[in-house]
Amino acid sequence: MIDTRVLIRILKTVPEKRLRLIELAWDVAGEDGQVDLEKAGFLEQEISEAMGEAEAYSHATRKVVWHLKSLK
Repeated sequence: MIDTRVLIRILKTVPEKRLRLIELAWDVAGEDGQVDLEKAGFLEQEISEAMGEAEAYSHATRKVVWHLKSLK
């Protein structure tokens, strides 16, 4: 079993992750909060890639949570 202090030290080295999907969502939102379909269409490829990135990050996060829970 891993020492909790070691685990905390390891977790502190994990860099903050900023998902491009969030930034792109702000980019395509109009002043009224609605999606600007023209902007979204123009950024379609980038949005698609950002969605894949977010899904991969979500999957990795679930794995980390599962491993942390198994340390009990």
